[in-house]
Amino acid sequence: MNAPVQTTSSTTGVQTLTIAKAINLGLRRSLESSPKVLLMGEDIGALGGVFRVTDGLQKDFGGDRVVDTPLAESGIVGTAIGLALRGYRPVCEIQFDGFIFPAFDQITTQLAKMHYRSKGRLNLPVVIRVPYGGGIGAVEHHSESPEALFAHTAGLRVVSPSSPAEAFTMIQQAIASPDPVLFFEPKGRYWEKGPVDLDAPLGAPHPGLDTAKVLRPGTDVTLVAYGPTVQTALKAAEVAGAEGTSIEVVDLRALSPLDTATVAASVKKTGRCVVVHEAPVLYGTGAEVAARIAEDCFYHLHAPVLRVGGFHAPYPVAKIEHDYLPGLDRVLDAVDRSLAF
Repeated sequence: MNAPVQTTSSTTGVQTLTIAKAINLGLRRSLESSPKVLLMGEDIGALGGVFRVTDGLQKDFGGDRVVDTPLAESGIVGTAIGLALRGYRPVCEIQFDGFIFPAFDQITTQLAKMHYRSKGRLNLPVVIRVPYGGGIGAVEHHSESPEALFAHTAGLRVVSPSSPAEAFTMIQQAIASPDPVLFFEPKGRYWEKGPVDLDAPLGAPHPGLDTAKVLRPGTDVTLVAYGPTVQTALKAAEVAGAEGTSIEVVDLRALSPLDTATVAASVKKTGRCVVVHEAPVLYGTGAEVAARIAEDCFYHLHAPVLRVGGFHAPYPVAKIEHDYLPGLDRVLDAVDRSLAF
């Protein structure tokens, strides 16, 4: 592999960025920090990816470190596993969420298990970036929420940022992790903007990859969300607040490992919990959260834990996507049902 192109990011201070740009700058920082970091994916080089998340990186770091791959997800992940075994830190992009399934075998039977099978002698620091979820009016196989499939698989970290600031920090933390990380990016939120402190260290005050965060304090209901539904939860809390209901919003940030302690501390205060995600409710992350809260907070609950999510059906065509995705009205309805119990 050729020597990396030396480049230094000139972007500093607090900037207003989109999630897509924040991930781009996080990738750039990681490429600058270690010559062992490299990016792999379909059309991520000259094109900059279909969402332009990797725009400009191949130009600055070269084709040996920002690699345009063939259209073969199993080959991308399989090659990344081999590179990781030789000391590299590959970051794979799966172009769309629905394209990850050809690589499911490599991820769940090799990437997830090799550290365990080797009794800890082998580490596979591979990051797999997955634009996921709905909200862009895409065609079939371009809007999926498969995160629970990977959270169920031992040996994988599964995380999802909800804001530009989180995206910038978490992508760098994921690349620095010795563990394989599934990094689910809410593509329907790619272009939403927010402040990002580009000079903040990756440690404190930033939580680790496996730590949930209370984004808005409240006393009446705990609203748990992650990735694309966090902004929906915050909007619901704002609307409910205007009507006299105090909602505490918790961003899970990580699906595996799951930070039950932060959620439980909130529920013990409010006595009620509603979990929101775009993935189908059946066997979804909300089911695991509900079970954990029932175990840990049984004597504090004033109502059953309620779940709001997609229906047990494939993502629909674009014209009726808004009926499938959990919007503000469905979240507020669940809050009302919890309070009325």
